[in-house]
Amino acid sequence: MTEKSELLNQLKIDRSETTTARGVSTVGAAIIAIISIAVGGFGAVLLFGGSTPAPAKQITAPSAAATKEVPAALAQKNIPVVTAEPQPAVSKILNASGYITARRIATVSSQVLGLITEVRVEEGMRVEKGQILAKLDDNIAAVNLQFAEAQLKATEARIGSITANLSEAERVLKRATELNASDYSSEASVTRAQASVDSLKANLKSAQADITVARLEVDRQRERFAYFTVTAPFDGIVTVKNAQPGEIISPSSAGGGFTRTGICTIVDMTSLEIEVDVNEAFIGRVFAGQRVEANLDAYPNWNIAASVIAIIPTADRAKATVRVRIKIEDADNRILPDMGVRVAFLKA
Repeated sequence: MTEKSELLNQLKIDRSETTTARGVSTVGAAIIAIISIAVGGFGAVLLFGGSTPAPAKQITAPSAAATKEVPAALAQKNIPVVTAEPQPAVSKILNASGYITARRIATVSSQVLGLITEVRVEEGMRVEKGQILAKLDDNIAAVNLQFAEAQLKATEARIGSITANLSEAERVLKRATELNASDYSSEASVTRAQASVDSLKANLKSAQADITVARLEVDRQRERFAYFTVTAPFDGIVTVKNAQPGEIISPSSAGGGFTRTGICTIVDMTSLEIEVDVNEAFIGRVFAGQRVEANLDAYPNWNIAASVIAIIPTADRAKATVRVRIKIEDADNRILPDMGVRVAFLKA
């Protein structure tokens, strides 16, 4: 039994030896890690040369003496030096707001009541003075003109007949006078010939007066005929088209709302200016010819040179303002009627 017990004891595992082996292996791993870190640090020192980063250089502004020396050096090398001169500050003494207005704007209409047969304009079209904008039905006016011209021709033909008869009557009177002087004709024949001449002269004067009347009638009918063609009164741009072919137009308003009173609206873009309302408490700061800086609400960064044209000599009691007209010095296509604008009156 004793031998069997010894054999069994030899087969048992000694736990203390296993724990000791594990501890030795852990310590070895730690030592290996420390050695690796040391070797890596030494390699980094060898790779980067062991130098430390240089401190950042402080940038300082050049001194006044150095600044003066630069142009002198450039002058020695014949290099031109451009120096910026300080600009004087513009003093704004008053601000106001207003609108772009046109001094010449017209809603073009006809001078007679008529049916529109043709409209030759559209919005945005540029027109010239005398250009045809629209035409009305002119058939009756054309007939009246032809009738007046025919009457003038008939009167002129009547004058020709009277003139021929007068020439013959004067020859008869001359013969009768000569025969009467030789006692071959009576005094009565001379008197009848003289009366015929006087009557024809009176008819000639009447016919000449009728010609004057006939010519005036022709001019009147020709002028009335021209009313049926609507033309532009001045150069400008069409901003509104008010009528279409087939509508009735009248120079005055008519009941029912079916009659047009205008063909189109024309604006003379060369007559644009600025109108602003200035508080009456500050109107003393504004004077004619004063320089103004204007900025459109549509282009706030665009400075427009302008000047005061006139101060309207009346005040608005309701708003306590005075209206001021301002001239736009430089015309531009971006400036349009009724645009909002802000102005600054500059110190003289």
